[in-house]
Formats: sequence, C-alpha cells, structure tokens
Amino acid sequence: MLHKFTKTILLFAFLILGFVSHAQSVFKTELKEDVGPNAWRIIKKSHEQALSEQADYFLIEMNTFGGAVNFADSIRTLLLNSKLKTIVYINNNAASAGTLISLASDYIYMQSGSSMGAASVVNPQGEVMPEKYQSYMRGLMRATAEAKGRDPKIAEAFVDPSISLPEWKEDGQVITFTASEAVKANMANAEVKNEQQVYQQLALTAPKVSAYQKTVVDHIIGFLVNPLVSGILIMGIFAGIYFELQTPGIGMALVVAVICSALFFAPLYLQGLADNWEIAIFVLGVILLALEVFVIPGFGVAGILGIILVLCGLTFSMLANDFLDFKITQPGLLMNSFIIVIGSMILSVVLMVIFGKNLMQSSAFKRLVLQDEQRAETGYTSSVPKVSLLNKNGTARTVLRPSGKIEIEGVWYDAVALDGFIDAGEEVYVEKHENYNLFVRKLADKPISS
Repeated sequence: MLHKFTKTILLFAFLILGFVSHAQSVFKTELKEDVGPNAWRIIKKSHEQALSEQADYFLIEMNTFGGAVNFADSIRTLLLNSKLKTIVYINNNAASAGTLISLASDYIYMQSGSSMGAASVVNPQGEVMPEKYQSYMRGLMRATAEAKGRDPKIAEAFVDPSISLPEWKEDGQVITFTASEAVKANMANAEVKNEQQVYQQLALTAPKVSAYQKTVVDHIIGFLVNPLVSGILIMGIFAGIYFELQTPGIGMALVVAVICSALFFAPLYLQGLADNWEIAIFVLGVILLALEVFVIPGFGVAGILGIILVLCGLTFSMLANDFLDFKITQPGLLMNSFIIVIGSMILSVVLMVIFGKNLMQSSAFKRLVLQDEQRAETGYTSSVPKVSLLNKNGTARTVLRPSGKIEIEGVWYDAVALDGFIDAGEEVYVEKHENYNLFVRKLADKPISS
C-alpha cells in the first residue's frame, strides 16, 4: 500500500514538474516600425512559428508611433483569437495603432519612461480625420478593452477628447498614459525596467525564450515596400517603357521594365496588398498602350484607357482595399499613392528627356547594344544595301512615334522619325542611316535642292 502511495506521489510530482517546465515557454517577436503590411506579415509569421513550437506565451516587444488602422486591426484580431497567452511589452512607445494592439493582449507591461495612447485617427499629415473615422476607432477600442476586461471608457478616451475623465485628463484632450498612470488605471499590468522583470511578474522561472529571426527575404520585402523604393521602381517601369519606344530593336529597356514591375508587385502581393485583379488591370493597360503604339494608328481611346489602367493598377496595389472599397485603408493614403505614382511617372519622363540621349551614348549602355558598323570589307554583308536608300521617298505604313515601319519601292523597312511623330500614310524621305537604321522626315519638310 505504501509502495502504491509513493508511486502516486511521484507521478503527481512528475506531472507538476512537467507542467511547470512546459508553462515556461515564451516566443518573442518585435514591432518596432510603423504598423503596416510588413509589420502585419512579421507578426503573423511569428505567431505561426510560436504555435508550431507549442509555446505558451506570445510576446511582442513594441516601440511604434502607430500606422494603418486596417493592419492594426488584423494584428488585434490575431491576438484576440490566439490560443496562446499574449503579452505586449511596451519598450518606449505604443501610440495610436500601437495602443489598439496592446489592448488586445492578455498582459501589458510597460518599461519605465514608456507611454501609450493618443489613438485618434489622423491622415499622413497628422491632421485629425472626420467623425466617421473616429467613431469606427472608438468602437474598436471599446470592443477590444471589453474583450480583455479593461475599462472601455478609458479605452475610448484614447480616441475621443470629449469624454470626461477628470482623474486622468483635461476635457478636450485625448489620454496618453505614462507607465505608472497606465498601471494605476488598470490598463497595464505593471511597470518594469527590462524584459526579465516581465517574466518575473508572470512568475516564470528561467523561461525558455525563443525569438523570431528575420530572414533575408523579410529584409528584402521590407525594403521593397518602402514608399521611396516603390517610387523608384515605378520610375524604372516608365523609363523602361519610354526607352523601348524610343529605341526600336533594343530589348534591354523592356527587360528593365519587366524586372521593375516584378520587384514592385511581388512584395506587395506577398504582403496581401496587391491582388490578382490589380495586377491584371496593370497588364491590360500595358497591352493597350502597346496596341496603340504599334498597331492602332493615331492616339485615341486605347492609349488613354491604357494610361488610366496602368496608373490605377500601380496605385491600387499599394493600398488595402476590397474591390475599390478603400474604407479599410488608412485615410489619405489613396491620394498619397496616386501622387507617388503620377509623380514618379512625370519625373521619369523628365529625366529620360534630359539624360536619355547621354545615357544611350554612355559606355555602359553601349556594352548592351551593338554599336560597331558591319562593313562589307571586313566580312559583313547586309540583305538590304541601305546606303542606296538615302534621299529615297517612301510612305509610312505605321505610326512613327518615333519608330515604326515605312515602305520604299514595295519593300518595308524599320525607320525612326527625326521629327518625333509621323502618322501612317504620310509621305517620307530618308535623310540618313546609322547602324542600319533608317532615319526619315516628312516629305513636305524636304528641302528643295538648288
């Protein structure tokens, strides 16, 4: 009997030790940037890894001034529905969207000197948005606080300056708590000096802590979705298209445009911003532009529609939206994205006009293009002796903008208009040729020989 009792005691001891050991597993990640697509992607991947490692605690070390409400709401929802015990360790700032995310966690610990609050919805210029945006944010804050047993009125006062809480703020101001104030108001669990004190507050003795390690792909994606980099890639797209139209027969410009397009869309697609339909309208716009340039004479509906589709495809891919419903995105970002795209397009065209000629004549560019004359005396032959076409008259068979096709004596040739634009059907004459390219002008502009 004593033997059975001893075995039972040992079994219980083993189970208790095993439970304690298992309960001391913490998976840590960081949110030390604006709340946006990259932050959401990292948090989501971190949470998935924490689940796969069977961690009991999921800790976010936070230092953010806020960001996009839609991505903050995605992180909030993940924390509210998590099977793990969630912790937010505020190491300096949890402003605006950061406050919403913090309230969705089971535990909030704030380092001395930290602050949280000021969660009114503002545009990228820092201006407070209209009431409909504030109302939505107030609702999110209340619901989140209620779900975690925190005071919903205080949570709402992070957004609404009209709420009267004389103990914590003056009327007409939103709340921003220091660490000690947040603890006193029961909006945070404790004020700590470092991460180790967080574990002490949770009674975790020597916890097993693992952390999410950002991969090279994470860093590359984070770099590519930066608005400045996106603007440069958009310039590369338009510059590539511009050079392809200005330099017939040279495929490198098209390759540059395709590479820039891939680098622009791929990270946005992985972040959940760019959808299939947005990429499709961009591709359709490029196709319409190509048809306008190479097939359809003149410049009309196809060209205008192509430009609109290209601009919209690039712009919408940078924003979270539900088939043109932009309510879920951060206020003001739609106009900002249009400005980035249109500004990049205009700047690329201006730079190409100013520096394009010098670039094509540079040594680096010449390495990509055949520049030497292929003379007959050195062993080269040509199927068409173009030297005999100088001053010959012909007809433009396609629009030359500036490149296209002309017909001389029943034979079609590639040609470049020196005047910049010649419509199909106009009479032309060959003024010169270089590297087996014909350069033509309108016949009406041909000088009369004396």
